Amino acid sequence: MTGTSEKWSDLAARVGSAIAMIVIGLGGIAMGGPIFHVLVAIICGLMAWELVGMLNPDRPQVKIQMGLLVGGATLAAIYLPMGYALPVLLAPALVGFGQLEKHRTIFMCFTVMIMLAGFGLVQIRDGYGFGWMMWLVVVVVITDVFGYFAGRAIGGPKFWPRVSPKKTWSGTAAGWVGAAIVGYLFSVNTGIGMQLVGVSVAVSMASQMGDMAESGMKRRVGAKDSSNLIPGHGGLLDRFDGMLGAALFLLIIGQFLTITPTLN
Repeated sequence: MTGTSEKWSDLAARVGSAIAMIVIGLGGIAMGGPIFHVLVAIICGLMAWELVGMLNPDRPQVKIQMGLLVGGATLAAIYLPMGYALPVLLAPALVGFGQLEKHRTIFMCFTVMIMLAGFGLVQIRDGYGFGWMMWLVVVVVITDVFGYFAGRAIGGPKFWPRVSPKKTWSGTAAGWVGAAIVGYLFSVNTGIGMQLVGVSVAVSMASQMGDMAESGMKRRVGAKDSSNLIPGHGGLLDRFDGMLGAALFLLIIGQFLTITPTLN
């Protein structure tokens, strides 16, 4: 009985924090425009702040500086033409490379990932509208929720124990199933077509790879959580790692998709 209680001991904190994040996130997505842009920039800046804190915990000033730089650069890139936006999105990674004393390559890779994903989220919301943004959010959330409950209820073989000891194949597969259900529901209610089921599963996989990448990075530097900002979830990187992978994936392959933006 004690083991069962410990298995679900963090559920109340996770649910409470999740509700707060849902309210803030949905509010920002619904309003769109500058409010959503600023929200994304703040989240990106805080994730960069967490990243430096994990990689170089003895450099508090650099942590603050890079958080502000990443947040400001992300917001600026949103309003710049693409030719100017890309250098702005890459610049903070180069600046941080010169400021940090260790784990510089990890910092560069994750900083670029954070900023491109943030930029991609804005492109989806501004270019395709509220409906497509919600589809992406629901796919990522359902992947995480199905994986969390299936992994703890079913258990079984680990997915990649050297990187993430808690993740199981049952939870991973459950995430794909959940994403397929979301894709199907969106497809039948919008007339988009069944191809959305496959795209949703692919986005789910990208989301899981974002999660695994962050887990691997934490194990490399010996960190349990990216920070303690969110009760039951750790930090923003712990919570949004899946969204980073999904948004980056869509930013890269979006130009090859034939799905038309009919959701509003």
